[in-house]
Amino acid sequence: MELPDFLVIGVPKAATTALHAALARHPALYMSAVKEPKFFLTDGPPPTRGGPGDARTYREHIWRPEDYSALFAAAPEGALRGESTPFYLYSRDAQRRIRRAIPAARLIVVLRDPVERAHSNWTHLWSAGLEPVGDVVSACAEEARRIAAGWAPFWHYLSLGRYGEQLAHLFTLFPREQVLVFRYRDLVDRQADTLDRICRFLGVPAGGIAGVPRENVTAQPAPGARHRLLSRAVRALPPLAVPLEGLLQRSGRARRALTWDERSRLIGHFTEDIDLLQRVTGEDFGDWLRPRERSGGLVGDRPAGQRQARNGRRSGA
Repeated sequence: MELPDFLVIGVPKAATTALHAALARHPALYMSAVKEPKFFLTDGPPPTRGGPGDARTYREHIWRPEDYSALFAAAPEGALRGESTPFYLYSRDAQRRIRRAIPAARLIVVLRDPVERAHSNWTHLWSAGLEPVGDVVSACAEEARRIAAGWAPFWHYLSLGRYGEQLAHLFTLFPREQVLVFRYRDLVDRQADTLDRICRFLGVPAGGIAGVPRENVTAQPAPGARHRLLSRAVRALPPLAVPLEGLLQRSGRARRALTWDERSRLIGHFTEDIDLLQRVTGEDFGDWLRPRERSGGLVGDRPAGQRQARNGRRSGA
């Protein structure tokens, strides 16, 4: 069975789609044509039910070993093979499956301010007409109920952002020298240096990647009767979800920044985990506990008129 040599394992809404596309440009790397196969999330077929839109997402899983192996069969001789599924870090079972199957794998983790990550995650589902709750703070309050009801991990706005717990578990399975952790902002502010750092980590020549493309730009449609009507149609008529999502986003604007009141109501969910993250990594993440100094980046910050057409698929990045 053909298996990858490295994986981008986290986190959702932290530019992993853009990073995957950038790494695919390096002549010594071969990235799977399917960016997010999700193979290690299950031991067999994925669930068939969950929250709104989850059934469609589960149908995208590549769970048969022969299909997963086929993703890497065309890799040139000598090229390192990779894939990007940003839910692997979140799933302790996925971490264990990777350890059993590819113990020598190199793992790449991109961390994003957990409040901003949750907000971007909520915006993604709101803009797709799948999220029925019209503000991120109230939607986060629904998380425990949704998890109990079996909604897919992409609905776990808060839990996905508890990186300290996730990395602490990962480091019980893999030595630290096999794990590269860096910030989403590094891809925004220091692209060339960050890409070279990844190349050195993977053991391929640096300087082989020109930059990181913008991907998965998401508009934020305003609440109102039009959004309610189209969203209900998306949830009730899954075969029409893609064109309906296009209608939803047609009049959307750039994602609105959170107010300090909204941000402060969510920070408390992450305070203890950020402390753990700092102890696990030895790095300072205290800025995540303060107001945001600025917005903007690779994902979700352009006006709707500048968006590229989307294919309607739900992605973690």
